[in-house]
Amino acid sequence: MPTFPSENDNEGSFYELIVTGKDVVGNKAGAIEYHVSFNVIEKAMISNMLNYPNPFTTSTAFVFTITGVEVPQNIRIQILTITGKIVKEITKDELGPLHVGRNITEYKWDGTDTYGQKLANGVYLYRVVTNLNGKSLEKYKADGDKTDKFFNKGYGKMVIIR
Repeated sequence: MPTFPSENDNEGSFYELIVTGKDVVGNKAGAIEYHVSFNVIEKAMISNMLNYPNPFTTSTAFVFTITGVEVPQNIRIQILTITGKIVKEITKDELGPLHVGRNITEYKWDGTDTYGQKLANGVYLYRVVTNLNGKSLEKYKADGDKTDKFFNKGYGKMVIIR
């Protein structure tokens, strides 16, 4: 049941689900109702993408949230050297099945470049490139989200230690 819609497009609409229960003869399952509040964000956005674990030795996965009603047609993760050279591009098909909501990719990047060569120990940058119906997705930032410290102008940082 809707409680109050937000005035901010990025916030979405807030809802509250109230759950009670009875058995077949009408006996209540308990005296306390269970309340869950949640937010439905209809605008297509993507949260700051993080890799985990970071630093990593053998492989790392990517964690992110997609909001809206459909998954973008195009999602690519670009891995770059600190000088900006793209050494690996991970496509949507490689990431595995994605859905609206929180995603932890099936794909585990093993620290190799486009040609399968192991990259040297050190710091690398990454960024996500998205496209839905010809438009790039905005980045979503929830209240209390502290992930901005991991990003500088849309780039994240990862460390390979072998």
